[in-house]
Amino acid sequence: MADQTTGTPMPTSITVHQASRVLEISFSSGEHFKIPLELMRVYSPSAEVTGHGPGQEVLQTGKREVTVNDIEPMGNYAIRPIFSDGHDSGLFTWSYLYKLGREQDALWATYLQRLEEAGANRDTPMIRRGATVSKKKEH
Repeated sequence: MADQTTGTPMPTSITVHQASRVLEISFSSGEHFKIPLELMRVYSPSAEVTGHGPGQEVLQTGKREVTVNDIEPMGNYAIRPIFSDGHDSGLFTWSYLYKLGREQDALWATYLQRLEEAGANRDTPMIRRGATVSKKKEH
């Protein structure tokens, strides 16, 4: 059975592998993907990550070690992962998971390029919006 809105194949199995930090997903088309949890987290479809319009995306950093504490099914169309860093507002539809699986090489390349342009890397801690960074001078 395909996703009624996009023709995307339906998942036939979803497994989270905590040790290797990947979500393994098989689709009714016979396609099978291992999506790194870090990739899922940095490309979460939530407003916290994507913003509320073009150009408002928030670059996610420091997510290399992220895991998934739980996954909640959302009807017959999506899952809501609860990530170890507390992020839990992204609804990953079947079509979005399919896209992440199929396009993960290009998405990784784009992510790494954005990090480089920002002078950051995969381990740079996230700075929350509105937070200020201060350095104390020691005398």
